[in-house]
Amino acid sequence: MELGVIGLGRMGRIVVDRVRADGHDVVAFDLDPEATAAAAEAGATPADSVADLAERLGEEKRVWLMVPAGDPVDATLADLEPHLSPADVVVDGGNSHFSDSVRRAEATDAAYLDCGTSGGPAGAELGFSLMVGGPAEAYEAFEPAFDAVATGPEGHAHMGPSGAGHYVKMVHNGVEYALMQAYGEGFELLHEGRYDLDLEAVARTWNNGAVVRSWLLELCEEAFREEGADLGDVADHVAGGSTGTWTVQEALEQEVPVPLVYAALSERFASRRERFSRRLANRLRYGFGRHEVRRRDGAE
Repeated sequence: MELGVIGLGRMGRIVVDRVRADGHDVVAFDLDPEATAAAAEAGATPADSVADLAERLGEEKRVWLMVPAGDPVDATLADLEPHLSPADVVVDGGNSHFSDSVRRAEATDAAYLDCGTSGGPAGAELGFSLMVGGPAEAYEAFEPAFDAVATGPEGHAHMGPSGAGHYVKMVHNGVEYALMQAYGEGFELLHEGRYDLDLEAVARTWNNGAVVRSWLLELCEEAFREEGADLGDVADHVAGGSTGTWTVQEALEQEVPVPLVYAALSERFASRRERFSRRLANRLRYGFGRHEVRRRDGAE
């Protein structure tokens, strides 16, 4: 098939490369001309605008968006919309909110597929896990590209109507937050505990047959190997948080308790600032027990 790819960052470029490696043709565009040129050097047909990309595709256009969630998706669709018909299919492979995907599906002339994408840059070699929502017939028309970009036919599935793909990916990310927090707390106890442990060896051993083995645990092993058991100069700061926030908000609306996801999200936010509440607790201990007050400069 012939596929148009808009957005050639790390993930978009992986889409281009994996589709081409599977024998399909790709027309590629990015706002950054250097990214477009790099995709052209790898064998894609370059386009100099969204309109140019649409014109280079056949009458039944297949377009994959890999642009940042939010306004960039709407802006790209606004540029693409004049060139679309009901016979075309557009995939949003970013981390859009599922409600935005429902809105876009209703407003777009083409069939619209929301595609939750997991696997990160490692997907360049292994392929992604793809969670797809939208019309079933559009999903079927896109299956050759999904087979190429995913780990294979088992690496993608049609989750349901519009919004379902990004909904499943949202919850996936909430689970990811909780898993990261659990590994972090466990290894913190091992690091601060009563034995002098080789945490890389612990992670490696756990990953060979233990109940808690996983890719995230493989990444723990990698972190300890490359940064050291005390993680060297890695900062106490965890970025991200939008999909975890959406997960907690949806859980509140559906009255489903997700205490682990919520706690992990709270820890992530707490890593970004000095907590006023902790400073107050520090001072209160002096008030009721005359305990020494730790000051910001380390003085007491």
